Amino acid sequence: MIKQGFLISASLLAFSLVANVASASAEQWYFYVKNSSNTTIKKLLVGEPNTTWGAFDIGTGIVPGENTKMVWDTSTNNQLCKQWIKAQFADGSESSPSFIDFCQNLDDPIVFQ
Repeated sequence: MIKQGFLISASLLAFSLVANVASASAEQWYFYVKNSSNTTIKKLLVGEPNTTWGAFDIGTGIVPGENTKMVWDTSTNNQLCKQWIKAQFADGSESSPSFIDFCQNLDDPIVFQ
């Protein structure tokens, strides 16, 4: 009886740990973008090396001076950490692409000027 109770407790503990890890990983991959330019960022484009660009949903844009947290969609969980990123601005200009390791220094913003 004690052994069965222990097994049930251990099973519940393991399940709760798995549930916590799953919920943590959904928010695990993020990065910050700081717009230090004088123009609103209208698009953020990200791509793995030698692939096409994918667009982040940034709503109506990132206004000058804003520091915004971007969360990766779970569909990107199997992608490489090191990817290219560039911004497209409201005035039609585009930043130079930067090669970023998105698995490191998550709280350091990527600054677009």
